Amino acid sequence: MTEEKKVFQASAGSIGKAKQLRLFAFLAWIVAIAAQVFAILKLISNDTLVWLIVTIVGILILSITGSMLWKKANRLDPASEKNKFKFFVQNQLGAIMGVLAFLPLVILIFLNKDTDKKTKGIAGSIAVVAMLIAGISGVDFAPPSIEKYTEEINAQTSTVKELNYDNDNVYWTRAGNKYHIFEDCQHIRNREGVTNGTVKQCWEDKSISELCLTCEKRARKENEVISLE
Repeated sequence: MTEEKKVFQASAGSIGKAKQLRLFAFLAWIVAIAAQVFAILKLISNDTLVWLIVTIVGILILSITGSMLWKKANRLDPASEKNKFKFFVQNQLGAIMGVLAFLPLVILIFLNKDTDKKTKGIAGSIAVVAMLIAGISGVDFAPPSIEKYTEEINAQTSTVKELNYDNDNVYWTRAGNKYHIFEDCQHIRNREGVTNGTVKQCWEDKSISELCLTCEKRARKENEVISLE
C-alpha cells in the first residue's frame, strides 16, 4: 500500500507572522525610497556631499533590513512553484526593491549638470556600490517553495519513521531550532513548552526543519543493538 504524500501547508500562526514581517519589510523599503527622493531633491550638490553619502549608507541599511525580513517571511509562508511569475517576484522582491532604492539616484547623480566631476565620481561610485550590495543581498539563491518543503517533509518523515519504529512522532520547543525523536533528549529535557506531533506539524507550526543529531545518533545506536539481538 502506497503511503499518502504529506503536503506542506503553512499554519495560521506562521502566515500571520509572515504578514507582519512583510509589513515591516515594506515599511523599511518605503523609508529607503523616501530617503532617496530626499537625496535627489536636496542633496545632489557639491556642498552636501557628506550628507549625500550618509543618506546613501542609510538607504543601504534600510534596503538590506527589508530584504532580510522579506526572506524570513518567505520561509514561514512560501510561494508555490506552479505560478512561475508570482514565485519569482515573491522570492526576489528584495533584489528588485534594493535596486529601485538606488537606481534613480544613481542616474541623477551622473546626469546632474550642477555637480562637479569629483562629487559625481565619489557620490556616484558609492551609490553604485551600495546599489549592487542591496541588489545582491536581496537575491534569494535558494528560494523556498511549497513543493520543496513538501518533498523535504516526506523525506524527513521517512527518516524519522525508519529511526523511530515506523512512528512519525517528534518533539520540539517554542524557542528551539531542531525537532527531537526522544522526549527525554538532553537538549529539551525538563524544558517548558515541549510540543509533540508529526514532522509535518513541526514544519508548519514552527518552521523547524532539522532533526536533532543527538537523537539521530541515539536512535541509530538503539536500532543497531536491537538488530544484533
